Amino acid sequence: MPIKLDEVLNHASLTAADPVIRAGAAAVAGTQLRWVHSSEVLDIAPLLSGGELLLTGGDALVTASDARRVEYVRQLAERGVGALVVETGQRLASLPSSMVRAAEEAGLPLIEFRKVVPFVGIMQAINSMLVSESVTHLRRADEASHEMAVELAHGSGLDQILAVLAGIIGATLELTSVSGVTLGSAGPDGAGSRPEDTGPGSVSEHQPGTDGHGPDGALINIDVPVRGVPSARLIINVPADGDVNLARVAGGRCVDILSLALLQRMPPGLKEVAGTALLRAVSSGSQPWRLQQLSPAAGIPAAATMVAVVVRTSTSQQLRAAMDKILKRTAQQSASYVDNAELLALAALPFDGAAAARTELVAALQELPVEPGTMTAVGPLAAGIEDAPWSLSEAKVALDLASNGTLPAAVPPSDTDSVVLDVENLAVERLAAQHLDQDARQDFVRRQLGPVLDHDARRNSRLLQTLSIWLDSGCNTAQAARELHVERQSMHHRLQRIFELCGGDPRGTGRLAALHLATRLAAL
Repeated sequence: MPIKLDEVLNHASLTAADPVIRAGAAAVAGTQLRWVHSSEVLDIAPLLSGGELLLTGGDALVTASDARRVEYVRQLAERGVGALVVETGQRLASLPSSMVRAAEEAGLPLIEFRKVVPFVGIMQAINSMLVSESVTHLRRADEASHEMAVELAHGSGLDQILAVLAGIIGATLELTSVSGVTLGSAGPDGAGSRPEDTGPGSVSEHQPGTDGHGPDGALINIDVPVRGVPSARLIINVPADGDVNLARVAGGRCVDILSLALLQRMPPGLKEVAGTALLRAVSSGSQPWRLQQLSPAAGIPAAATMVAVVVRTSTSQQLRAAMDKILKRTAQQSASYVDNAELLALAALPFDGAAAARTELVAALQELPVEPGTMTAVGPLAAGIEDAPWSLSEAKVALDLASNGTLPAAVPPSDTDSVVLDVENLAVERLAAQHLDQDARQDFVRRQLGPVLDHDARRNSRLLQTLSIWLDSGCNTAQAARELHVERQSMHHRLQRIFELCGGDPRGTGRLAALHLATRLAAL
């Protein structure tokens, strides 16, 4: 029988710690555990494979920034960790509210230990229970692998090979290409069947090799490589009463058989495979030598001027074909890759006129027909493949700021709208978000714009907005008046009042840049 999180929480080794569920309570009953692990390292997520009960004393969380704590929770959730346990006490007085919110949003059970207990005792007690279950899982996984190998040797199709695994683990399977095309499928009854798309919170919101939980069961994604490069994805839909750990173990055990089946039937084109590998390497921040190695095979010159594009949408697979058409029209060479809810692209631009080509790309993306709520960011120009991870990272930072409501002007007015962010226009916001803490930003804004902020607060006026638009327009009073929908005379009166509050007309002085920076930071 699968070992569930709620059962473990009632074990004597854990009840002594006076545990309290602080977030993700809805997922506790359905969460199956694979192992218990303890670590004080915040970058532990890549080393986990899903289903773990992670214990931490909170030492690293005490000194971490609030943003890093939230990222820690999100990374664990994306990796499919079963639950996170944090011990509070002398070092960490209580769980930061930001972590609780992040865990609740991600559906990750977050548990507080209010009393100190030896983690080693918990690990020995619970892992000993899990070992016997793991042995059973491995035996059944080996049976599935053997039977699938027999089917492969007899020349069976992908549907028949997948049906063997589906029958043993009692789940629905789908094998898709990297571009989202279904290659084969099977249901637990042996018939071909496509896993149900449960919408947001299903496959599109989970990283490869991880699983997500919901009221209707769990979805597990496992990458299937061909010649060492991820070329397909096995999607396992485990019903609510199914064994998630068995599905995870057996699915991972059968990857080699599926790789051989793919190699025999549809060897992927080198350029597509290399392009996928290149974008995965760029996204993970791989070493420059690795990028230099993959770039030529993907058809992208390593020394080219390039730009990264990130699209966050619920229809990333469907959008890829339209994106490739735009890239073919605006770039010399390109590659695209769907990473769950993100569509990633890398475009090599003409050496002469790269800036103009990038502007054309931004304009083309603004005309791209997308689903409501889609957000797109175009990164800054990168001088060669070694800078491509930076361009991609900056695009993601801009999307994070917009998603969090930090860039009011960039956030879609409603879920029915979409937005395209030109990251080059957000250099100040990106710099501040990554290198200035909130107190430093607020202090600078207060010192530069204090009287203006006070005036707006007392009189319910909009002088800060007026100043911001005027500065963004290059101090063009007529243009700013048009954007604010006010008469030029009214605009002049507003500016005069702003100048009085700020110590005079800033044009021609060093205060102009300081005021402009302050208005941008005020939006953060």
